[in-house]
Amino acid sequence: MISKLSDLCYFAYARVPVADLDLKTYISTENMLPNRGGVTYATRLPTVLQVQAYRTTDVLVSNIRPYFRKIWFADREGGCSNDVLVMRARENCNPRFLYYLLSSDNFFDYATTTAKGTKMPRGDKEAIMQYEVPILPLAIQIRIANVLSTLDNKIDINKAINHCLAV
Repeated sequence: MISKLSDLCYFAYARVPVADLDLKTYISTENMLPNRGGVTYATRLPTVLQVQAYRTTDVLVSNIRPYFRKIWFADREGGCSNDVLVMRARENCNPRFLYYLLSSDNFFDYATTTAKGTKMPRGDKEAIMQYEVPILPLAIQIRIANVLSTLDNKIDINKAINHCLAV
């Protein structure tokens, strides 16, 4: 069965004081890596008083130039710039499964196609929530997420081995 992304998740809009953040817990489009590369530490904190908050297991997606495919599965709590979408799984959705759904080329192609603007296109939040997704039982979502997580872990180990061999 097919449904809309809004049936699986929602945008989180809570705020957090910048004073409670550090370079490890602040995420902006600048320290999100392209092609699903995750994040690095920020180089500076914003000068505003508050930013969007995110929680562990939220999915953060850069909303500027979606064709760069910047996405991260939060492994800690923190705050992020307004140019980062904080997507939180509903009770009927496994957060890791949500991450893999949103990591797909199909999602990023859709977000790029529905984006607004030319020089710095931004994803259209309403259109994003209309993205069509499969509705699967929670047990199957968890199984899919576990298989894909295992593969990602093996890829990370192989990258580390290759890095050591190259040095």
